[in-house]
Amino acid sequence: MRHWLSGDVKSIDGLTLGEAFAPQPGPTQVLIEVRASALNFSDLLMIEDQYQVRPARPFTPGQEVAGVVIEAPVAGAWAVGDRIAGKVDCGGFAEQALVRVDMAIEIPAGTDFDTAAALPVVYTTALVALGECSVVTPNDWVLVHAAAGGIGLAAVEIAKTMGANVIATAGSQQKLELATAHGADAAINYSDADWPDQVKQITKGRGANHIVDPVGGEIAQQSLRCIARDGTLLIVGFASGEIPKLQAHRLLLKRAAAKGVYWNHDHDGPMLQRVHKKLVNMLAAGTIHPVIDKRFGFEQLPAALHALKSRDSMGKIVLKMGTK
Repeated sequence: MRHWLSGDVKSIDGLTLGEAFAPQPGPTQVLIEVRASALNFSDLLMIEDQYQVRPARPFTPGQEVAGVVIEAPVAGAWAVGDRIAGKVDCGGFAEQALVRVDMAIEIPAGTDFDTAAALPVVYTTALVALGECSVVTPNDWVLVHAAAGGIGLAAVEIAKTMGANVIATAGSQQKLELATAHGADAAINYSDADWPDQVKQITKGRGANHIVDPVGGEIAQQSLRCIARDGTLLIVGFASGEIPKLQAHRLLLKRAAAKGVYWNHDHDGPMLQRVHKKLVNMLAAGTIHPVIDKRFGFEQLPAALHALKSRDSMGKIVLKMGTK
């Protein structure tokens, strides 16, 4: 099989395309023929050796896959021919990949592999944030930063499914229009210096009950100016490259909380089974609609990663392999 490798040169342009024997599944794994792999910012960090997970080099990056089972444990939960998506620690940018049985997600009938590849990381993270780390109730105000990105769009859709009022922020009119098309009730360009005041105005002084922040830096710090009493700042990531220094007095005065959104199959198995079941039901019911902004062929992985790094895309970027 062909696979991409990140070796001693820790950069996108250091990736090489090579050949290897197909990986052999263990008793708790299935082997899939990968049909689509979705890209994430964590892939860039891992390739550049700046992520918390550092596989031994050379390694095959890629953490979000969808495909067809070609080997499975006898009498297990999955069988040859099943269509699944899954989160993998690495190894997704290859023609075949191993997926842990407990990390596999059923792909509903009628859903293509490109769309399914968006579920295991960004939609899972968004639902963990809004349904597990915090509990959204109808008529709550949910503020979603970077609302046209993978996690942002997922959070907008999930919050609307939960009956919330959604305010989306992004850096361009095109991105704001996309977030609005996916359910946002209001949209603000966060390059406006007064965007926290706009949030307070939209919420009639109440502020946002839940703030989904994949950006960090100054955006996170300013978010505490418009958080509601007893609100929660959900820290999803630091796409800005800057870890914020939160002003604790703002949390104190609003009796608010800042909470990290993180999940791991080794520690959160029952929770993730619950989350994945909800996501499959949402997808089948048509209440979530993953956006695939750009598709690249398997040989175009470096170009796909450069497109992701440029922050020029909306929704997800997918690496396509095989046929649908």
